[in-house]
Amino acid sequence: MKKAKPLMNGDKVAIVSLSGGMLGEAFCQHDIGLAEKRLREFGLEMVMMPNTLKGIDYLRNYPEARADDLKRAFADDSIKGIICAIGGDDTYTLLPYLLEDPTFIQNVQDSPKIFTGFSDTTVNHLMFYKLGLVTYYGPNLINDLAELADEMLPYTKEAFGRYLQTSVPAPIVSSDIWYEERTDFSPKSIGTSRVVHSEKNGFELIHGDTSFHGRLLGGCLDTIYDLLTGTDHPDAKTICDTYSLFPPSVEWKGNILFIETSENCMSPAKLSACLSEIERRGIFSEINGILVGKPQNEIFYEEYKAVYRETMSAYPQLPILYNINFGHAYPRTVLPYGIEVTVDVDTRKIHFVESITA
Repeated sequence: MKKAKPLMNGDKVAIVSLSGGMLGEAFCQHDIGLAEKRLREFGLEMVMMPNTLKGIDYLRNYPEARADDLKRAFADDSIKGIICAIGGDDTYTLLPYLLEDPTFIQNVQDSPKIFTGFSDTTVNHLMFYKLGLVTYYGPNLINDLAELADEMLPYTKEAFGRYLQTSVPAPIVSSDIWYEERTDFSPKSIGTSRVVHSEKNGFELIHGDTSFHGRLLGGCLDTIYDLLTGTDHPDAKTICDTYSLFPPSVEWKGNILFIETSENCMSPAKLSACLSEIERRGIFSEINGILVGKPQNEIFYEEYKAVYRETMSAYPQLPILYNINFGHAYPRTVLPYGIEVTVDVDTRKIHFVESITA
């Protein structure tokens, strides 16, 4: 796996709308200013790609335009990082325009760049994993850099700062607090704080009892399930299968699966179906352990735990660390694809074995 160089003071970072196009709508214009300010604080220059701000309808109807922005970003040597605007639900439609373009593939392999985002961005991460590039399941522009409070959420800000580091990062530990998702994202909420709660559970070991290590691989369960079954978008499975996007069981051997659920807060029954689909593909027999993200707003917190325990009853030695700060809950850390970590179940810490950048 190739790693990108860390971001440095003065570097340009491209903003791309690879799924939902809401950043281009009038109701999101205040987010752009907030994000640009935060990026300047990191010493970074924000660059909007040509189609990023063309809005929801245009980008939904022209996936090739979204793909073109990603191609341009990788072709531009002055751009050192790529930040997704937000997730969505149809990033898979970009795959034919990307994976059938040899120039794009060559640029990815010759010019690694920091690439960050989560949720439906899982599709892009799995694509880059297939191409041998380390990418980062972490902050995006609207949810994190454009946080409406006076500052970025401190835990998330610290995580984003890891893109500017060359050393092996400090261990991932539980945040002392968690935040509810906002209900008002309008300009009148600028400067207002989120509803905050003390973290009562921390990282929970809910199955197995041994520490584990391996390389990170996973994403958002909602997206993964659709790629594997076509439940929400029938053509998603067809495209996923065409490009062998979801790694076969042999590629999971010795890895750590990380998974989390979206803001849609799937029912426990659907979670069970998602896990059963992954099990059907032989993944649980190959991996060394599972990291599960904190459910947004702690909805179905206990119910999800019960589903994981029931599903994994056939794998009594498989450890599961639950309630990790990544994915759709706030705050969030960064999980790099293909990077080796050690999970200490006694101290509830996730240790990096290597640096996450070149």
